[in-house]
Amino acid sequence: MTTALTSGLSAAALSAELDGFRQVQRLAYECAEAVAAQLKPGVTEREAARMQREWLGARGVRDWFHLPFAWFGDRTAFVNFRVPLQFFPTNRRLEPGMPFILDMAPVHRGHTADIGYSGSLGINPVQNKLMADLEAHRELILREVRERRSLREIYEDVDRLMVRQGYANRHRAYPFGVIAHKVDRVRERRFSPRLFGFGTQSLKGLAADALHGHREGWSPLWSPYRFSDHPPQPGLWAVEPHLGFRGTGAKFEEILVVTDSRDPEESAFWLDDDLPHVRRWTEEK
Repeated sequence: MTTALTSGLSAAALSAELDGFRQVQRLAYECAEAVAAQLKPGVTEREAARMQREWLGARGVRDWFHLPFAWFGDRTAFVNFRVPLQFFPTNRRLEPGMPFILDMAPVHRGHTADIGYSGSLGINPVQNKLMADLEAHRELILREVRERRSLREIYEDVDRLMVRQGYANRHRAYPFGVIAHKVDRVRERRFSPRLFGFGTQSLKGLAADALHGHREGWSPLWSPYRFSDHPPQPGLWAVEPHLGFRGTGAKFEEILVVTDSRDPEESAFWLDDDLPHVRRWTEEK
């Protein structure tokens, strides 16, 4: 890879770098599974977000790309979301059969992860179907990144697949409508202030990427807009296709590695295939 993250690194150093990101991503998913197992009727979104924060804090996490989110019920599909403040956890209480999404982006030992975990309190057939149908999106995104299609084109193809499946695109509700954003190393500091729930160190890195990319004709945000009309930039991307259907939402979020290799299989790959949603699809098969 030729990004600032990996420029000039030996194969061994690059492998160690990716392993650092892999470890924090797995830690975040372990947190999601542990918190999901503790959820019960009456728990609020704010309490679920605090549970994630405390679980990771007990394991050494001191900085964040963003603090944990939790969405319950129709909030998993961002129903009537109009302003960014609506994304933050509320006093919505979990009920039997209700879907939920846990979303967290910890920074640990200088490495960043941003993950999304979908589940329900008991059986929820609609969300189960959404999760099953997300597998096709994971395959489509990887295939078209390897084909060096533009980010905007891939976004549109994800949209079309959702329409064919009968779903609504809910990542379009995120700021700038992003389906993904770049992540990078974050310099470790003793004190890491936050701005509206986002770590200032991570925001500085994203802003620097945006400025650098603007000069070179690329963006660290993967959106449906013109500024994303370019091939995938080498680096690490936190990708989160988000499906919605009649007040129920589901998504996954994980890191996609993009390189400048001419070998298709090495040009892009998911950082880790041992994640809850991937294991779930394997078991279902």
